Amino acid sequence: MQKLCLGLFALLLPQFTYAQMPAVVEQALVKQAVPLDAVSVYVRQVEADESLVAHQADRSMNPASTMKLVTTYAALDLLGPAYRWRTEIYRDGELVDGVLQGNLIIKGYGNPELMQHDMWRMLSDLRQTGLRDIRGSLILDDTYFSPEQIDAGLFDNEPYRAYNAIPNALTSNLNSTSFKFFNEGGRVMVQASPPLPDITLINQLQPVAGACGDWRSQLRYQVQQQGAQARVAFTGSFPASCEDKYLDLSLFGHARYTYQLFREIWQQLGGTLADGFRQDVLPLQAVRLSVHYSQPLADVIRRVNKYSNNLMTRQLLLTIAAERSGRPGNETNGARAIQLWLASKGMIFPELVIDNGSGLSRIERISARHLGELLVHAYASPMMAELMSSLPLLAVDGTAIRRLNGKPVQGRAHIKTGSIDGVRALAGYVLDEQGRRWVVVFIANHAQAGNTRAAQDALLEWVYHQR
Repeated sequence: MQKLCLGLFALLLPQFTYAQMPAVVEQALVKQAVPLDAVSVYVRQVEADESLVAHQADRSMNPASTMKLVTTYAALDLLGPAYRWRTEIYRDGELVDGVLQGNLIIKGYGNPELMQHDMWRMLSDLRQTGLRDIRGSLILDDTYFSPEQIDAGLFDNEPYRAYNAIPNALTSNLNSTSFKFFNEGGRVMVQASPPLPDITLINQLQPVAGACGDWRSQLRYQVQQQGAQARVAFTGSFPASCEDKYLDLSLFGHARYTYQLFREIWQQLGGTLADGFRQDVLPLQAVRLSVHYSQPLADVIRRVNKYSNNLMTRQLLLTIAAERSGRPGNETNGARAIQLWLASKGMIFPELVIDNGSGLSRIERISARHLGELLVHAYASPMMAELMSSLPLLAVDGTAIRRLNGKPVQGRAHIKTGSIDGVRALAGYVLDEQGRRWVVVFIANHAQAGNTRAAQDALLEWVYHQR
């Protein structure tokens, strides 16, 4: 009788736990020579108490950009979905008949999405107050943050790539210049946006035949800083079959770039600025002229997660630090605030390492189980709708737009992907064909991790077809 009961229990067990890797996923990994011990997988129905799959789920892993799920969920809960960042403009001097005998000050509070059109609207509103001529300097106050990580080339020795930009309390336009490459009249053309006069563009690109494919590997760039100017030279080739392509570079420090944007827009609006700019603290006697508010946090994190924006995520972490641990915000205080928040929710993750919160790190760590448990917790929270809607919808938008197109699971999974050298990851929610919601986490840490896409897709389809 005892053996019969044990046998029945064994038959029932797969309905609740499937510790081993699903066969289709294992086969995909073996085909690409990715060891099973280099992969962690966690699958759990959102209403269940136990996991369906937990393969090496407790192993501490580098999650790449799936770490953004931790940062964005924490931001939603700690700051609130309606949280807005402000940017303030002050004057330090008398304003008479449109002439400011003194300085104009802009103070930032970490808005991750202060774009060029926002700057235009801010300054247009300022011009409508009658201010025309600034007889002093532009003062930029970015003291709300004090980032500890200031080497933009530390991660991959690519200091000018926009994804490596350092956070700043007064960042504008993501501190980036977007270079557009396109074919016209048998030539390769390059355009910079915004077209700042501080940038000298050298285009030595040659058109070549063949498929567009990995166009980026055929193109090289070199940046030379010459005082306040940047000289950008593009060499190599660009396939004639390519449609428009883009490369975003961060060529200047935040303060100089914000000044450049201000100067160009202010001149276009008919304003003048006598002197240059400097970074300083807001004077006590300064008079506030206007306040600009960002979009709500719930809207901002859609761009963070759908397009995996590193700088915006790092701005979130420092905002959490400043709001919860005191100003100025830094990475250490942001990580500590998130750890305390997790503990307050009963989520004790001893292996968790938060470096900058974006996943663009060699040292960030979390286990697949704990990332999955975070998603289960989020699903039952008041922030569920905001977090889920911020994730890429499989085969529909964001970084998942080209995944499993035309398959039954298309449009039925909200997933965040992650990719750095030696790491591939996927985490999110899958709605199966019976209408049940599952949390799915896949993390690979291995030199061949880049070959795990088929295994990830197999896992998503396997979960979708669960009986």
